[in-house]
Amino acid sequence: MQRFARALSVALIGLDGTVVEVETDIGSQLPSFNVLGLPDLSVREARDRVRSAARNSGAPLSPRQITVNLTPATLPKRGSHFDLAIAASVLQADGAMPPQGDVVYLAELALDGALRPVRGVLPAVLAAVAEGYPRVIVAAANAAEAALVPGAVVEGFECLADVLRAAGAEADGLIRPATGTDGAVAPPTMAPDAAEVPDLADVAGQYDGRAAVELAAAGGHHVLLSGPPGSGKTLLAERLPGLLPELDDAAATEVTAVHSLENRVCSRHELIRRPPFESPHHSASAAALLGGGSGIPRPGAVSRAHRGVLFLDEAPEFDRGVLDALRQPLETGSVRIDRAAASARYPARFQLVLAANPCPCGRSSAKAQECRCTPRERRAYFGKLSGPLLDRVDLRVQVPAVSYAELTGGAVGEDTATVAVRVARARSLQAERLARFGLRCNAEIGSSLLTGELRRPSRVMAALEREMERGALTARGVQRVLRVAWTVADLDGRDAPDADDVDTALYFRSSSLA
Repeated sequence: MQRFARALSVALIGLDGTVVEVETDIGSQLPSFNVLGLPDLSVREARDRVRSAARNSGAPLSPRQITVNLTPATLPKRGSHFDLAIAASVLQADGAMPPQGDVVYLAELALDGALRPVRGVLPAVLAAVAEGYPRVIVAAANAAEAALVPGAVVEGFECLADVLRAAGAEADGLIRPATGTDGAVAPPTMAPDAAEVPDLADVAGQYDGRAAVELAAAGGHHVLLSGPPGSGKTLLAERLPGLLPELDDAAATEVTAVHSLENRVCSRHELIRRPPFESPHHSASAAALLGGGSGIPRPGAVSRAHRGVLFLDEAPEFDRGVLDALRQPLETGSVRIDRAAASARYPARFQLVLAANPCPCGRSSAKAQECRCTPRERRAYFGKLSGPLLDRVDLRVQVPAVSYAELTGGAVGEDTATVAVRVARARSLQAERLARFGLRCNAEIGSSLLTGELRRPSRVMAALEREMERGALTARGVQRVLRVAWTVADLDGRDAPDADDVDTALYFRSSSLA
C-alpha cells in the first residue's frame, strides 16, 4: 500500500523566495530514503537528520521506501531549513501526524529532535505570505523575526515533539529532548541598532570635512576624503550613519531581510531601523565586496550596506578591479551575481565613502617628515581610483592635518544630534518634492528630471556650462553637481538652488588627490 502527503517550505535565491511543495511517497519496497528535486548537500543530508529526530522524538519512521520530492524540481534547493518540512511531510505520509493543510515549515532539526534557528527566515516568510500562505512554523528562536512580516501567522516550537503534539498527534510516547534547546540555540547577539552612535563633536577642526559629511547625509551623496594619516578621515566616515534618518518600514524590511541571510543566531524582535555601516578590509576580494560563493550566491558588503554606508578606508590599497566593480551597483542600486547553479539579485543602494592618503607613505603633506615616494609610485597609488569611479563620487574633500590648537583648545563643533535635525529637515523637503517620482533623496534624481521638471534657468547653470566646455566636468559630473546643489538648497530651507548653491557644489567636487 502506498501513502502520500505534502508540506510546504521556501527556496531562497538571493532575497527572492519561492514556495516549495515537499511531497512524500511511502512505498512497500526495501527501506530507503531518497530526496529529489535539485537538493544541495545540506538538503540531501536531511534524510539522516529527519530519521534520527523522528526516532528520538518517539515517532520512528516506518522501515519502507521513502521518496521525497521538492517541487518545482527545476529550482535549486539549498539550506537546512527544509528539515522540518521534510519531517512533517514524511510523518504525515507515515500516519504519525494528521494532515495539516497549507503550512510552511522553516527550521533545522537536531538529531535529538530539537528545532534549530536558520538564516533567511524574514525573506522566506515574506515570500510565503506574498504567495498566500500566511501560516508558518519555525524554531522558537526565529519566531520573533518571522512575526515581523505583516499578515504572517507564526508558531514557534522548541522541538519536533511539540510540533507533533500541536498538530494533534498521539501525545503518548512523544519525547522532548532531555536537555531542551540550550545546546542548540546560541544566545542572541547585540543588534546593530543597540550600538552607541559616535558623536560628530569628537572630530576636531575639519570644517570642510564636517560640511561634506552633512551634505552627504542630507542628499545621499558619495564622498572621497583625502588627507594625511591621523587627520580624521575615519572619524568623519564613522559618524555619517548617525546623521542619517531612521529607515522607513519598506527600507527597514529590505535591510533586515539581507541581514537575516547573514545572521543565524541573532534573534530579532524588531526591524533594523538604523542605517548599516560596512567597512571591509582593503584585502577584500570582489566576491567579498559584491557577493558570491559556491552554489547560490550570498550577499556581499555592498548589500549589507544597503540603505547605509560602505566605507573603504585606504581605498587605493584595494585591488583596482574590486574598486571598478562598484561602478555598476553605484548606478543601479542593486547587484546581480551569476553562477552556474543560480543567479541572485541583491539590493545595493548605499552611500560610498572613500578615504585615501596623499601618497603611499602618507607623508607628502607633513611638515617635519619627508616623503620618499617616487612620482611613479604616486601615479600607481592613485591609479587604483579610476576616472569612471571618481566621476561617480559627488563630494571630494581635502582633510588637512589637525593643528595642536584645534586638537586641544579649538572650538567644539556641532554634535551629531544638532546636525541630524538639519539633515532630517532637508530629507523631509526632498521626500515632499520627489515622492511622486518614487524617489527618496536627491542622489537618486535621474537626468530626465534634471533636464525636465527640475531644470534650472541658464543663469544658474552658467558655471556648469563653463566647466563642461573646458573639459573639467563630464555629463555625469554636471548631473551630480546639480544634485548636490539641490541638497545645499534643501539644507538652507530654499525651494530650489541658485547660482551660489551650484558654486558650493562645484567647490566640493573640485578637490584633487594629486
